[in-house]
Amino acid sequence: MEMPNKDPVNKIIIALDSPSFEDGFSMVLRLKERINTFKVGPILFLTNGPDGIEQLKSLGVDLFFDFKFHDIPTTVEKTTEHLVRYGINMFTIHTLGGYEMMSSVCRRVEEEAAKFNKNKPEVIGVTMLTSHNEENLHDIGIRSGIKEQVLRLAQLAEKAGVDGLVCSGYEIEFLKNEFGERFKYIVPGIRIDKNTHDQKRVVTPSDALQKGADYIVIGRAVTEAVNPQEVVDGIIESIKHS
Repeated sequence: MEMPNKDPVNKIIIALDSPSFEDGFSMVLRLKERINTFKVGPILFLTNGPDGIEQLKSLGVDLFFDFKFHDIPTTVEKTTEHLVRYGINMFTIHTLGGYEMMSSVCRRVEEEAAKFNKNKPEVIGVTMLTSHNEENLHDIGIRSGIKEQVLRLAQLAEKAGVDGLVCSGYEIEFLKNEFGERFKYIVPGIRIDKNTHDQKRVVTPSDALQKGADYIVIGRAVTEAVNPQEVVDGIIESIKHS
């Protein structure tokens, strides 16, 4: 599997979570000379649908489609095959969907990519949301700790052929010890100040990359800033000098 460029610019993903497609599109225009990859989630997608995806792709950027699909295998297969046709570069599924769901999705997107002569999008498995902590897991009936649960799900993802994992900065080191470079590691919950919003397992950009993250996902710290370009430049500089 091709690994991302060492340049810090290629390691940063900006999350476009604005309820206004126009605001999201404007943010890409402002940052696309600095950032290659942008994350589209349900908030933005539902404002403009596939037409919005086409407009964003026309700007020459890569798109990370973060819907965290989790359903019966056939439903997720039929859903994610459309992402191949949209030209999505990466998308997420929940590893809690199990081996059969994950493996069927990986197989289907590869078949669709060959059928339509498109690049195969990377299938990224979400382990445990960074909004979870040990108490939350117990509330939903998971008695093992976060580390044990993440490892169990990652083992299933490896067996299923998933390309990468979404995990917090706290789990990267032990996952890399277990799986090496088998996966791409994508870390959300990145904070550049003391405001953690609704996240619980958070790290700074430099911390995540030093631990071995291939990509870091940054949202409101950039998109809600008065000068997003300046904030991104500061993050890039902090990475370069860490």
